[in-house]
Amino acid sequence: MILNYKNFALVVLSLLGFLFTTNANAQTVLDGQSDGGAYFRIVVPDTWNGDLVIWNHGFSLGPIGPVTDLGPLVDVQLAQGYAVAASSYQQRGWAVFKTKNDLQNLVGAFKANFGKPNKVLLTGASLGGIITVAGAEKANLGNVAGAFTFCGANAGSRNWDAALDIRLIYDAVCDDVPDASLPGGAQGLPADSTLTNIELALAVNSCTGLLVPPAFRTPNQSANLAEFLEVSQIPENFLLTTMGYATFAMADLVHDNRKLNGKVGTNNIGVDYGDEAINDAIARVSAHKGAAKRLARNYTPNGDVGSTKHVALHTDKDGLVIVENQSEYASVAPASKYTVAVAIENSPTHCGHTSAEVVAGWEALRGWVAGAPQPSAADIQGTCQLVAQNPLFSGPCRFDPAFVIPDMDGRIRPRDDDSD
Repeated sequence: MILNYKNFALVVLSLLGFLFTTNANAQTVLDGQSDGGAYFRIVVPDTWNGDLVIWNHGFSLGPIGPVTDLGPLVDVQLAQGYAVAASSYQQRGWAVFKTKNDLQNLVGAFKANFGKPNKVLLTGASLGGIITVAGAEKANLGNVAGAFTFCGANAGSRNWDAALDIRLIYDAVCDDVPDASLPGGAQGLPADSTLTNIELALAVNSCTGLLVPPAFRTPNQSANLAEFLEVSQIPENFLLTTMGYATFAMADLVHDNRKLNGKVGTNNIGVDYGDEAINDAIARVSAHKGAAKRLARNYTPNGDVGSTKHVALHTDKDGLVIVENQSEYASVAPASKYTVAVAIENSPTHCGHTSAEVVAGWEALRGWVAGAPQPSAADIQGTCQLVAQNPLFSGPCRFDPAFVIPDMDGRIRPRDDDSD
């Protein structure tokens, strides 16, 4: 039989219900902590097929602790015979500075306890997308046969240009509004700031009226909100989320002595924001040369993936990790090794894929790694429609094979290297 996605998906559908009702999920669980401080968890089913799946989790500013999350596909993957493992990472926030070591330590612990896996499959979402990309490109983890990302920040460190823009646009629009001013500017916050999430939300509301119904906003608040959304190109329901990222996450990036050590790694010199008033009012920031280089190294993708096959999913209206991340990575990744499928949303979400969509992406990668032709977005949509027939996985299936991913420059304005 010629291997194709329809055959592959039908086999998957016939097996999964059976596997979930048998003892195929009997397993060995290994928890530990590496020398770098990262925690890890490894789960190996008794029916191990010899391959290892690594899950890379998303962005968190919470404390580093034991691993409890092995990804949304863990039950499926264990039922299919894969060993599944994950690291907590040794850093919070933009953890890419040390995740090469974290992944190497994780694979080392796996080998020491269970032997060398035949194939390694890297998976991740959001921040975990760029960690997956970096792992495939530079971590030397063995036979990395496949990568699967969804809502992934696959463009890497360029996303911090967007964070800088969001924060400085806010300052330009809101600095003269009573109770709306925020400390820190391009640093996100000063190192000694005690600003809370609630205080940030109240400041944003003072400027934009975001937290009250539109009818109760003052004319100035309505005008400020409209200007901020137009220039930043952020969906309204993501304003607070992105402001938190540009404030608290930027502060963590800048002030952590294992990241940028108090220096700013982004700049906006010469950036045209398409709004004369903003261009005149916005603070102009030069990047520190060393910090800019360090941020770029952690991590700007280069597309050097060897034989690794990569399936990426995204939603078209993601308000936090914009879909343009995928066109940016596609500009460096070999087309023969990178397939992207974009789901069309009714309203903006972050990582708002249905379970059928995520399973379809995973099955498309599995089939490709097993010898099927490179999947297209249409193939993944067709697989999703088959998967959604199984009551274990909910739809709908919304991948549009005709969707053209816009260029990143239309959302994150390009800038020259102007580091001091």
